[in-house]
Amino acid sequence: MLVWPLLILFGDSITEFSFRANGWGAALSSKLVRKCDVLNRGLAGYTTRMANHILPDLVTSANAKDTAAMTIFFGANDAVIKGTDENPQQNVPLEEYTDNLKNIIDYLKSLGITAKKMILITPPPLDEASWGKQCILQGYKLDRRNSVTGEYAKACTQVGQEYGMDVLDLWTLMQEGGQNFTAYLSDGLHLSDEGNQFLESKLWPILEKKLSSLPHIPNT
Repeated sequence: MLVWPLLILFGDSITEFSFRANGWGAALSSKLVRKCDVLNRGLAGYTTRMANHILPDLVTSANAKDTAAMTIFFGANDAVIKGTDENPQQNVPLEEYTDNLKNIIDYLKSLGITAKKMILITPPPLDEASWGKQCILQGYKLDRRNSVTGEYAKACTQVGQEYGMDVLDLWTLMQEGGQNFTAYLSDGLHLSDEGNQFLESKLWPILEKKLSSLPHIPNT
């Protein structure tokens, strides 16, 4: 059986939902037809702590050898403020979040997926007004703050710099120049169609460099 090279998308709900209509993952999959299989390994509600537990079941030596690139996109749930969310598994302290990202990277490197093949993506900014309404509808108070999410985005960027990896700093890019980022979010937390398009437009140039040498399959 002909095996296509893999692009693995690993993250939380923003990754899981990326294969929906107008999603950033679906857009990448369309661009990479006959060059690369795009695997969506997004898990709604997951933090880096949970990701570390499940990663060995998702990425093994068997599929690592075919992995041409991989995105790692966590932080939106890790940044939940302690004691505000109904799910006690969320809220990962900043220091642990940093260590968890490093553990994920180190595990992937142990399988032969080099740092140059990986892309870290920071959480996007949070629209507190819109997300606060969603929290109230679910019966609890606002469980995230944009400034706190920004601390996790900064930590993510620093990890990438330490490992010499590409980092897509969504939190900064979406707020660059004081622009109104709320249109990029559907509910204050997850991406709207415009947000999906923004992410894909910033991610594709990075991926294109990593995957440009892949042949068009079958090569006739």
